[in-house]
Amino acid sequence: MAKLLSCVLGPRLYKIYRERETERAASSVPETATAVPAPSASSWDTYYQPRALEKHADSILALASVFWSISYYSSPFAIFYLYRKGYLSLSKVVPFSHYAGTLLLLLAGVACLRGIGRWTNPQYRQFITILEATHRNQSVENKRQLANYNFDFRSWPVDFHWEEPSSRKGSRGGPSRRGVALLRPEPLHRGTADTFLNRVKKLPCQITSYLVAHTLGRRMLYPGSVYLLQKALMPVLLQGQARLVEECNGRRAKLLACDGNEIDTMFVDRRGTAEPQGQKLVICCEGNAGFYEVGCVSTPLEAGYSVLGWNHPGFAGSTGVPFPQNEANAMDVVVQFAIHRLGFQPQDIVIYAWSIGGFTATWAAMSYPDISAVILDASFDDLVPLALKVMPDSWRVLVTRTVRQHLNLNNSEQLCRFQGPVLLIRRTKDEIITTTVPEDIMSNRGNDLLLKLLQFRYPRVMVEEGLRAVRQWLEASSQLEEASVYSRWEVEEDWCLSVLRSYQAEHGPDFPWSVGEDMSADGRRQLALFLARKHLHNFDATHCTPLPAEHFQMPWHL
Repeated sequence: MAKLLSCVLGPRLYKIYRERETERAASSVPETATAVPAPSASSWDTYYQPRALEKHADSILALASVFWSISYYSSPFAIFYLYRKGYLSLSKVVPFSHYAGTLLLLLAGVACLRGIGRWTNPQYRQFITILEATHRNQSVENKRQLANYNFDFRSWPVDFHWEEPSSRKGSRGGPSRRGVALLRPEPLHRGTADTFLNRVKKLPCQITSYLVAHTLGRRMLYPGSVYLLQKALMPVLLQGQARLVEECNGRRAKLLACDGNEIDTMFVDRRGTAEPQGQKLVICCEGNAGFYEVGCVSTPLEAGYSVLGWNHPGFAGSTGVPFPQNEANAMDVVVQFAIHRLGFQPQDIVIYAWSIGGFTATWAAMSYPDISAVILDASFDDLVPLALKVMPDSWRVLVTRTVRQHLNLNNSEQLCRFQGPVLLIRRTKDEIITTTVPEDIMSNRGNDLLLKLLQFRYPRVMVEEGLRAVRQWLEASSQLEEASVYSRWEVEEDWCLSVLRSYQAEHGPDFPWSVGEDMSADGRRQLALFLARKHLHNFDATHCTPLPAEHFQMPWHL
């Protein structure tokens, strides 16, 4: 009876992975007292095949879930319509509640029938036995066997806790349950006294900004968190996850962040291979509709690096909603997991981000200054100009306030706090992070990210003549045009290198540098172009084109 109840309340099982060579070797190790028998060889290399009762019940419950999601998103319009028609009176609400209660009872009955179907399936009974054993005792053998199944991630046991590193226990400098530290925007009206009357005047605007951010804004900014989109992408995500597990020996793990969100991760270890780059770990930060199952992790994987992918809060197996604070909390526990559980030193970790993932990448670079390098592909400096581009001009004040207070993705500000090597990859046909049209390459916000970084690090070089030369170089949309600008100013790379190295030897590596202070205008132009070329590479593609492995290069450093 207990097993039947477990089948009724158990998670949905999607796939049983085929056995790998490493697992065959591991299965020869004597089992512990809490371990359960390994699945039979006949169950490998197939999607889980539910019996007819479970299959049809699952279909009904999945359809009900979709209808509930549609009802949730359309509820404000439905309530307004019902109110106008007079259907929200007590005499009409009571019968409706009876119908709703009857429907819930019917769905509960369907769930019980699904449980009976699972109970009659030996594959599911074996899976639920392994899952229960792992929750009781997370031994190596039990976790190894559980990793052979792909199921609803909500039931996966937690593998790493944000407080697990011993250095954080009792530490006042680490994150609290309220979250890690973020850079806060300056007040919109500086110098204004924050009196009670002013607070009352601001209250309607603050309420409006909050409602916009938590309804329309968040879903526009992170469409991958919308349930209906995830439901449509589910077959693709399952296929991508199977590829990572079966072909790349990926290891899935659940991390618990300081805000209580559970973060879905996938780790591919290349340290045991002959490729030297496998000793470095690339932590991948996906875009606003990207998932590690089908996202940018493929680029460093093809290049031979060890890779750790993770999903934003609210994406696929990760819980929560993707607001900046939750994003930073998730990134923090991912980096801690890489250091304290996977055993990588910060100097061996590279942060690689695509598009909106630049926010968490730059936050990690700011918060963990010892990491090796940061690579930002198709990213931007600040969210406000891009938000203003897609919203009506009459909403300018509301959009600016909403972004600054609730969705402040201040990538350039965070990146300037990082002292290590940085590489920016600009898409020359980017249609997403340009503020006009894709053909207008100067409206690409990656340009502003580069200029702000160079102006912070080399303020004496990036004066009027240096800025003008770099902007001319940024206008080039092809390698031939780039080379033309570079040769026009007769940039001597050996001289630029010697100037920078001599300055570093005398003054140290910490930015900002005062190099270029007593230099001629021609010298500053040469240095500015040299530094721009080292920090930004062009890729002739649109925003969503996967980055080829040959374009994935470590950033330049002295």
